[in-house]
Amino acid sequence: MTVPTKTLPSGDELPAVGLGTWELHGETARESIDAALDAGYAHLDTAEGYGNEADVGEALAQYDREDLFLTSKVLPKNLAYESVVQACEASLDRLGTDYLDLYLVHWPNPTISLRETLDAMALLHEQGKVRNIGVSNFDAYRLSAARHVSDVPIAVNQIECHPGFYRPDLVEYCQENDVVVEAAAPLARMELFENEVVQDLADSYDKTPAQVILRWTVEKDVVVLPRSGSPEHVRDNGDLFDWELDAADHERLDDIDRHEPVYDTLTRDWADDTYGISP
Repeated sequence: MTVPTKTLPSGDELPAVGLGTWELHGETARESIDAALDAGYAHLDTAEGYGNEADVGEALAQYDREDLFLTSKVLPKNLAYESVVQACEASLDRLGTDYLDLYLVHWPNPTISLRETLDAMALLHEQGKVRNIGVSNFDAYRLSAARHVSDVPIAVNQIECHPGFYRPDLVEYCQENDVVVEAAAPLARMELFENEVVQDLADSYDKTPAQVILRWTVEKDVVVLPRSGSPEHVRDNGDLFDWELDAADHERLDDIDRHEPVYDTLTRDWADDTYGISP
């Protein structure tokens, strides 16, 4: 499998498909990672909030680190200056690596200064502990502010993105400003698999529903991070680059958009362990 890449502001190459690891733990995580890397993936995405960095690190130990693009994320409750630095060092320790290729702010936290967070990210970059920085789940307003105050280019915005929830204005803003868009939950957590259009196109192209959805996304020039605990599905999800959707079929998937997120809703439980914000 040959995977195209996106060039980041640093000059580093970000593979256009990666393995998402949310909810993958233990042997399942190791089997999925082995399947991905053996199939030609070179990009893995995790986060301290996933609680699986040690499992990911154990799986990666048998591979050449320099051949991999590894991303992790800092929880919004840890976005104060010292907390960002400590969280990154803890992630590196759990992952068994000296550096991250990409470190993301997992969610914005309106109670902590964005400048403070990004100053800490700049320190980590200067120290060589992170090669690129970015954000996740940022709208255009927050991303614009981040770009304005950051001393290091914001390389990536990882957002929920799939045919059921596509924000063209946000994607366009990112791409016009050299911020790569990564699709979190690119399969809408399987909620679109039974969609009539998706099913029809899967039959027409002799592909899985997942492959149809992911192909639509990469045709939007968006990096995809599908997650699966099945090695077979992991391999299938990477088979995206030797075929394409007809323009009319791509537009049929465009028309699905009901602006229905599967996770990026407007309400937040500010007191849960993700945010940890006390009254």
